[in-house]
Amino acid sequence: MSKTIILGRRFDEERALFGCEDLNLEGVAFAGPADGESALKECRSLQVRDTLFDLRYPLWHDQGVSLVRCTLTEGCRAALWYSRDVSVSDSRLMGIKALRECDNVSIDASEVVSPEFGWNCRGVQVDGGSISSEYAFMHARDLSLHDVDFCGKYSFQYTEHVRVEGGFFDTKDAFWHASDVVVRNATLKGEYLGWYSRNLTLINCRIEGTQPFVHCEGLKLVNCEMVGCDLAFEACDVQADVRGHIDSIRDPRSGLIVADSVGELVHDTQRPFGAQLVIREDPFDCSCACA
Repeated sequence: MSKTIILGRRFDEERALFGCEDLNLEGVAFAGPADGESALKECRSLQVRDTLFDLRYPLWHDQGVSLVRCTLTEGCRAALWYSRDVSVSDSRLMGIKALRECDNVSIDASEVVSPEFGWNCRGVQVDGGSISSEYAFMHARDLSLHDVDFCGKYSFQYTEHVRVEGGFFDTKDAFWHASDVVVRNATLKGEYLGWYSRNLTLINCRIEGTQPFVHCEGLKLVNCEMVGCDLAFEACDVQADVRGHIDSIRDPRSGLIVADSVGELVHDTQRPFGAQLVIREDPFDCSCACA
């Protein structure tokens, strides 16, 4: 089947190109006074370049979508929902809820400013670029992020099978109730990191902020720094190798914590202080020290 090519046109009507297949768009604008929704709903095999999206719900129930150098404005609400096999590169996604319930999505060198981004998605890969989102990737699974700058709140909650390499994450309440997460060579800045997580592993990471890691199962820290981290590891099953100082540790449940120094051991519940603490060059059993 031959491709249909559309160059430089403007569409603003309802369902302007509904159900199209094998379509190339370049220099197109979805904007205008008719304020129509769902411009490219239920389409197949879309190649879209240098195009402006300024209307709501344009890319729902699509399959095989490529967006290159596109701008999806703040007025482009809920842009990509229920779609699969999507690639986005060198683009800007600025509308609320820009990605939801999608499968097999790659986002490369793009800027995302989108509250409630990426909910209930499966198989999302993000390479470079930046994401700003108050609630990002809620209930998503099979995520991969490489060298992403992230800013937001309440991120990666209830996620499964997440791999992060590099990047800077300024986010509170990250990875709550998450499972099977590995983060390498990244900076994680924020409050209340990783509460109620299962099998969360951080390798060569810098961790900043108050009260990280509470009620975690299978928590592992390998060659990490903890800066300004107080009341860490409460009720955790933890294996931690920390380079440098930990401000304070509160009642870990079990495991082993190795650090250069610890400011305070907080033991304020009926739960036994169950982990062993080893201070480099001065190891001791924490359960004995806190008796």
